[in-house]
Amino acid sequence: MKISEQLREKIEEQIATGQLLPGFALDEAELAEQHGVSRTPVHEALVQLATEGLIEFRPRRGAIVTSIGPARLLEMFEVMGELEAMCGRLAARRMQDSERAELMAAHQACEEARAKHDTDAYFYCNERFHAAVYSGSHNSFLGEQAFALHRRLRPYRRLQLRVRDRMGTSFGEHNAIVNAISAGDADAAAAALRGHVVIQGERFGDLLASLSRIESTATA
Repeated sequence: MKISEQLREKIEEQIATGQLLPGFALDEAELAEQHGVSRTPVHEALVQLATEGLIEFRPRRGAIVTSIGPARLLEMFEVMGELEAMCGRLAARRMQDSERAELMAAHQACEEARAKHDTDAYFYCNERFHAAVYSGSHNSFLGEQAFALHRRLRPYRRLQLRVRDRMGTSFGEHNAIVNAISAGDADAAAAALRGHVVIQGERFGDLLASLSRIESTATA
């Protein structure tokens, strides 16, 4: 893997985990010194992240961790819900035994993380769970599109888990997804995944409140 790709993954993870908050300025010289590399791979990594939409280049400010407005964020989650619903519908029809076993293993890992109240561990187990659904759809193009948007929304999906009781609710929704896919019920799987991903009402309000707090911290 190229140095620029390694840096992209590291910075992407820092954004997803909240170490780099929306509005945070990324200085190429500082990043180069921090990682012990030249500025060239740092710039390449930032360009890749900008292509993904995780950062943006602004005049006189350089690279900034992207902050998405409420309307745009809601739209993205709506599209994510439809992509995941399509994956779930196909997975219920096409998943092989070994793939269902992987889905169950990811589900069990989520349960263990939930029992320990470990939101960080749950976040990664949750990614494994959704990746199993994408793979089980046996539609590589659909899986690629779902994965790309999933990655774009990683910081916000992670932030959701910090909302009170969300981890337990998420696990319950996973259970419905697993049951529908295991039963081969395509309609139920699609509905369960759509409902799991789309955020509205109080859930969306909670996410925006959390986001407002961290953005205030980043710009203070």
